[in-house]
Amino acid sequence: METFDIGGDLTVRRLGFGAMRITGEDIIGEPADPEAAREVLRRAAGLVDLVDTADSYGPGVSERLIGETLAPYDDVVVATKGGLLRNSSGDWLPRCDPDHLRNAVLCSRDRLRTDTIDLYQLHTVDPDVDLEDSVTSLAELKDDGLVRHIGLSNVSLEQFETARDHVAVATVQNHFNVETRDTARVDGDGRRVLEACDADDIGFIPYFPLAAGNLSGVDGLREVADAHDATPEQVALAWLLERSDVILPIPGTSSVRHLEDNVAAADIELTPAEFERLT
Repeated sequence: METFDIGGDLTVRRLGFGAMRITGEDIIGEPADPEAAREVLRRAAGLVDLVDTADSYGPGVSERLIGETLAPYDDVVVATKGGLLRNSSGDWLPRCDPDHLRNAVLCSRDRLRTDTIDLYQLHTVDPDVDLEDSVTSLAELKDDGLVRHIGLSNVSLEQFETARDHVAVATVQNHFNVETRDTARVDGDGRRVLEACDADDIGFIPYFPLAAGNLSGVDGLREVADAHDATPEQVALAWLLERSDVILPIPGTSSVRHLEDNVAAADIELTPAEFERLT
């Protein structure tokens, strides 16, 4: 599998694992089978070396399971996110003031059982907090050695550029896949953010890389999959890997079998005609 250097010094294989779905239903609480969740994590650590999570998944459950199962992280880069609160009603509530982010980083370090978080991403932009204040607080945490690299998530091109005026951005995590090229979560064009990352060798982590299972509307996907004796989901991942060298898909699952199927997508080589058809 091809590799990418996050922040210039964290080398990871380009297809990773998203650990959102190892929690309970609706991403709240404990998984129905905690041991099965740990087995998925152990298998993921043997197949990929980038594991992505967030403090709001559970909340806290995904990070804790990762810490209990995989720490110390000799061969795995763990990325987490902060800045979104999760309540029992299922709401996602922005909270990106400096005091909250500093406390969130300390809590994530404790759950992940690590002194330094490899990649810490601002999970969203808080409309009630200046973006400069949010990213500057993360830069201070990096200077203190609590965070190695800083990423952004759910940002427009303008917000991305504003953040870069104040901090070195290693990655951007936005909604992007073969079905959705323009994210509705932020103001701006998802492709333009990707192009900006591509231009400066900044990692682009597309969340919902499999469109949350809604791939039926992608013209030609089934035919291309049949030609490779693959699933549409595998071809969707192969398309992302072909789309740009900075793209780092992180498909999530609570199943070892689905995890193995996802990783196998890295072996699919689309022809130029197939890629253009899907594009």
